[in-house]
Amino acid sequence: MEDNKIAVGLDIGTTKIVAMVGRENEYGKLEILGIGKTKSLGVHRGVVNNITQTIQSIQQAVQEAEMSSELKIEDVVVGIAGQHIRSIQHSDYITRANSDEVIDDRDIEALINQVHKLVMLPGEEIIHVLPQEYKIDGQGEIKEPRGMYGGRLEANFHVVVGQIASIRNIGRCVKNAGLGLAAITLEPLSSANAVLSQEEKEAGVALIDIGGGTTDLAIFKDGIIRHTAVIPFGGNVITEDIKEGCSIIEKQAELLKVKFGSAWPGENKDNEIVSIPGLRGREPKEISLKNLSKIIHARVVEIIEQVFAEIKNYGHEEQKKKLIAGIVLTGGGSQLKHIKQLTEYITGMDTRIGYPNEHLAGASNEQTTSPLFATAVGLVMNAVEVQTRVQHEEVIEEKIDDTPQNVDPIVSETIVEDIIEEETITEEPKVTKNYLQRFSDKLKDFLDSAE
Repeated sequence: MEDNKIAVGLDIGTTKIVAMVGRENEYGKLEILGIGKTKSLGVHRGVVNNITQTIQSIQQAVQEAEMSSELKIEDVVVGIAGQHIRSIQHSDYITRANSDEVIDDRDIEALINQVHKLVMLPGEEIIHVLPQEYKIDGQGEIKEPRGMYGGRLEANFHVVVGQIASIRNIGRCVKNAGLGLAAITLEPLSSANAVLSQEEKEAGVALIDIGGGTTDLAIFKDGIIRHTAVIPFGGNVITEDIKEGCSIIEKQAELLKVKFGSAWPGENKDNEIVSIPGLRGREPKEISLKNLSKIIHARVVEIIEQVFAEIKNYGHEEQKKKLIAGIVLTGGGSQLKHIKQLTEYITGMDTRIGYPNEHLAGASNEQTTSPLFATAVGLVMNAVEVQTRVQHEEVIEEKIDDTPQNVDPIVSETIVEDIIEEETITEEPKVTKNYLQRFSDKLKDFLDSAE
């Protein structure tokens, strides 16, 4: 098996760092070849706060993944989340010089570049520019403007913004761990790719990824991403509350939450008690499960209410924006008992737990199909896409290099355009790099020059 066929996703989370190796099989499904998971040290609420510890954790996870897959890992696709991520809606337009020509990739590119001129707060940078729908000469609700005629091209955009320092820190950690940075992508988008079906995205759905340090939200409607948000707390604050409320150490609190925790306090009887060994010769502690679930319930309600406020922000209550497919819960926090019922109770929306098996090959083991690994699976899918695109660009560059040298420049330009057109028709991926790839390249250049 060729090494260049493997795709690697690196999920740098608050509680765990996961390196996942996969490849696309002949049926277009994702086959997971190896996985490495270590405790995440040096990351707080999705943001790196200790470079050295994060590098060590990344190296450990990568080594473990290399051992389980028996393959060498070189390039990775990294996910980015954290409390500094925010999103804004923005409309922009361009007036085309020649309205007798059809709209093509260059026009879309020009429009997206226009959005990048938006003035951000100091220290912030645009990460994603996601077009929603287009308008041509005032005619709205156009999903695909390429190939159409028109003078004024307008679009609504979903713009994701993050702190440039946090993004560079992640890039620096990956580079210092001896890895290449293939691309950077927003984690809620990766999780969504892994657990949502196209039908759900069309009907309207909110994906809630409850991680350790953050809760990510991605809302889709009519197949397009409409809203993203990162809420700066997740499963860790529940553990923290149990630790404080029951006066026990963190390790015990985490175990209690996972083994006996429930988000619904009504179901535990008053006499259900669990005994916890005391520290260093102290008496064992007795903890009532009813109290435990009351503590968990209070925190989970808070998280869900915050997310629901974001869903309302998006405009879920308007008839046109209604999320028919409801809510999909994923991430480690979604494994909490009765969280589905509680979410339905608070929001009044249909809810299911999302497992990342939508695009996985049939033989995948139970571990990789756990909601815990939704983001990692999504990042591997992203890495497969990046690879396909790179191979596709190489083919085009080869063909361009093969054009005769003594040809008149205007003619050779036409040949190149023909090649590109021909390639675009026969192959799915587009040749033009989207902004995020260019952003990754810029970050790589920055890290190289910083050395």
